[in-house]
Amino acid sequence: MAINRQNVEEIVKAVGGKENIEAATHCVTRLRFALNDESQVDTDALEKNDLVKGHFSSQGQFQVIIGPGLVDKVYDEMISITGGSRATKDEVKTAASKKQNPLQQAIKTLADIFIPILPAIVMAGLLLGVNNILTGPGIFFDSKSLVEVYPQWKDFASIINTIASTAFTFLPALIGWSAVTRFGGSPLLGIVLGLILVHPDLLSAYGYADAKVEGTVPVWNLFGWHVNKIGYQGQVLPVLVSAYLLARLERWLNKKVPDSFKLLIVAPVALLITGFLAFTVIGPITFVIANAITSGLVSIFGGFPALGGLIYGGLYALLVITGMHHTFLAVDIQLIGSEGGTFLWPMLALSNIAQGAAALGMMFVAKQEKTKGLAVTSSISAFLGVTEPAIFGVNVRFKYPFIFGMLGSAIAGVLLAMNNVLASSIGVGGIPGFLSIFPNQWGVFFIGMAIVLIVPFTATVLFGKIRGRGTDEADNVDDTAVKTSATANDSSKIEPAAPSSAQVETASVPVSGPATAVNVLEVLSPVRGRIVPLEQVPDPAFAERQMGKGVAVEPSDGKVTAPFDATVAHVIKSKHAVILEHASGVQLLIHIGINTVSLKGNGFTAHVAAGDKVKAGQLLLEFDRDAITAAGYPLISPIIVPDGQDVIERVEELTGGDETHHNAVLKIYLQG
Repeated sequence: MAINRQNVEEIVKAVGGKENIEAATHCVTRLRFALNDESQVDTDALEKNDLVKGHFSSQGQFQVIIGPGLVDKVYDEMISITGGSRATKDEVKTAASKKQNPLQQAIKTLADIFIPILPAIVMAGLLLGVNNILTGPGIFFDSKSLVEVYPQWKDFASIINTIASTAFTFLPALIGWSAVTRFGGSPLLGIVLGLILVHPDLLSAYGYADAKVEGTVPVWNLFGWHVNKIGYQGQVLPVLVSAYLLARLERWLNKKVPDSFKLLIVAPVALLITGFLAFTVIGPITFVIANAITSGLVSIFGGFPALGGLIYGGLYALLVITGMHHTFLAVDIQLIGSEGGTFLWPMLALSNIAQGAAALGMMFVAKQEKTKGLAVTSSISAFLGVTEPAIFGVNVRFKYPFIFGMLGSAIAGVLLAMNNVLASSIGVGGIPGFLSIFPNQWGVFFIGMAIVLIVPFTATVLFGKIRGRGTDEADNVDDTAVKTSATANDSSKIEPAAPSSAQVETASVPVSGPATAVNVLEVLSPVRGRIVPLEQVPDPAFAERQMGKGVAVEPSDGKVTAPFDATVAHVIKSKHAVILEHASGVQLLIHIGINTVSLKGNGFTAHVAAGDKVKAGQLLLEFDRDAITAAGYPLISPIIVPDGQDVIERVEELTGGDETHHNAVLKIYLQG
């Protein structure tokens, strides 16, 4: 497809001209800019440009969605116009990060460290919840636990507790691995550093308080300098600071030490120096700082519980919008390690539910089916602990549901704080969050849950009806308000899943409208897994259907197969995406994971190349699910029919939600 040079020139002008572009690159779907000043962007001009399907800003990058098969040509033309040099995605990412203020950079760093270890924390939280049910007194029997009444379950519960508590017991090792990786060091050294800080020869941090009272804290005598011989279980700051030092020291040694001596010098010296400083200086200082922070929070919530609950419970959703909610993961973990439980996580869980209830209320206010569908699916996601689709796709878009969600969460936050409701673990939000709560506090927590279900839902429905938002006007809210969000927006009507099919068929079938017949191309799922609506994809370019219609799949294995006989139009250089072209001219984009372009092909294997002819069911790509997850990238994979294909009349999205591979997920109605 030929590119209109004038349209590309208008894109350059709209982003502030070549003088405003510090660096630019592209991925399979969009141009990615690091701009000197984003305030110079003319969003109206971008939205009027025929090449542009959408735009948004994320983590310092301004991204312009062009679409697969076209973006590389637009990028080439743009480089020709500006005379700029080509940049890698890492170079743009680095340049973009410089535009963030220190607070934004700190928040992003914490997010980069804690998000990769969330799966382990969520697993631990769920299993500890199961253990709480088995061992909590008064749940099934008066003043007795299930294991006391049925002793045969005692060892079963003990095994669950051992498995569940491992992630928290060795949390410094998880943080060490993720933090050292983030700071540019060797992940293995990060793991070793974390394990050093919880070595069994050390006094456990959990027993430090009692040992201090009894005067039995063990010490090292370093030539008259007495250093406490304690571990840092459940602590965050000591391992974070130590990991930063280790990574910097390792990188410095790698530059100074000759290659032939690196194995003997770099790791031993880096670990010895970092470990020594961790026990003698870093650990004691950060231990005091961390305990001061937690003591401060505890005293605030202890002295003014209603105010603390009102502020944190009410404003948590705002933290999600700014991304600052990642910061409080470290605070929650610190509270669990030093206080035995966190009073912040229960309020987080109810804030999830509150935003979901407000989004669900919009189903009874909106008239357009696409808004109703988005309200339902995003509310379910929020009830399960993932609020971004509800917040960005519905509540912020219409404003008042977001406000009522915060109101309900604030009321519930006051209730929880005044009753000192605690969570023994984190990672489980939304309705399943009750598993994290100490069983003897379930009653208060469930009352809070009722508040966040009833108040936001009822207020949204009543206010929406009174304001007349039940008209089509409610569905025509200016979408530019959410173009900077990190996830969902418009949704097409979700239709029932098609019957199982072992092969692709084209058939003449009637469609609504004139009494004519068109060919229909059924697209099977190219990846085995659970099929979900696009709005659940944590990327606005896909979730808002800015590139075209489609569905997404949560993969259960690591293979991509051809959904129909086709020609391979393009295999992305980083092997995370492929574009197929059917004999009818229909093109299909299969994109594995989100932001997986940053892996530069690691974990991906391509079995085809551009120009290859493939048969339905033929293996196209393989990918390592564990490698993608470990790198902190979402596995959810969009299957997109890009916009602008003249051979297509319309596309239907079929999302059954069940595990599928040979089921139709798209119906493409062809012209003529």
